[in-house]
Amino acid sequence: MARGELARFLRDRREGLRPGHVGLPAGPRRRTPGLRREEVADLACMSVDYYVRLEQARGPRPSPRILESLAGALRLAPAERTHLFRLAGVVPQPPAGPQREVRPYVAGLLRRIPETAVVVTAATYDVIAWNPLAEALLGNLRAQPNLARRRFLFRDQVLTTGHEEFGEIAVARLQAAADRYPRDAALAAQLAELRAASAEFNEIWATNPVRAPGHRTKTMAHPELGRLRINCDILTVPDDDQQVVFMTADPDTPTARALRHLATQVS
Repeated sequence: MARGELARFLRDRREGLRPGHVGLPAGPRRRTPGLRREEVADLACMSVDYYVRLEQARGPRPSPRILESLAGALRLAPAERTHLFRLAGVVPQPPAGPQREVRPYVAGLLRRIPETAVVVTAATYDVIAWNPLAEALLGNLRAQPNLARRRFLFRDQVLTTGHEEFGEIAVARLQAAADRYPRDAALAAQLAELRAASAEFNEIWATNPVRAPGHRTKTMAHPELGRLRINCDILTVPDDDQQVVFMTADPDTPTARALRHLATQVS
C-alpha cells in the first residue's frame, strides 16, 4: 500500500471538487479550495477521523467497500477509480454497471457539428444522447433507444444495408459488456430478452465475434428522403465505455443535400 501517494491523491481530488459538483450548497466563503474533509467523509459514509488518517498517510489499508465509497464521494472517473484501488494495494473490482450518463464535453459535440447526425451509445447500445438531426434520420429514438434491440427485434423496421456486419459488431460489444459488468441487472435483462426472441442473436453469440469500431458505409431507406448513403464513424470515450457515432454524407452528393434539407427542418 502506497500510503503517501494515496494521501496525496485523496487531497488533490478533494481540493479539486467544489460543493456544487456534489450537490452541496456553496455556503460562506471558504478559506481553502475544494471540499472540507468532513464533507468527503459524510459523502463516503465514514468517520471523519478515519478519512483524516487516510489523508495524513496514517490509516490502515482501506477495504474495497471503503474505496468504492471514496470513489463515489470524490466523483472519480473510471481511470481514477482504478488508480485509487492500486494505490491502496487492492485489486480493482469491476464497476457495477456501464456508465449511462454523458459528459458535458461529449454532449457539446452533438450541438457543434452542422449537417451531421450524432448519437452517443453506452456499452449496452442504449442511445443515451443524440442531436435533432439524428432523431430525424433514425426516428423513434425515445421509444426505441437501443440499437441492438432494433437490430435483432425490429429488423424489418430498420431499413439499412449492412445488417450482417452490424449484427456481429453489436454482439461483440454486448459480450464485452457482459464480461465487464456481470452485476448489471439491466444488461442481464436485455441479453435474456435477445436470447429468448432472436435465434440469429444466439447463433452470432455462439461464434464469439471480434469486431472493432471503425468506419462503415451503409444505405438507409428514409421514409421522406428516400435512399441515403451514410458514412458512420466512431469516436470512443474509453473512460466511460461509450461510443460517439457520427453519421455524415460525402460532399456534393444527393445524400449531403438531403441531410442539409433535413437539418434546416429540425434546427
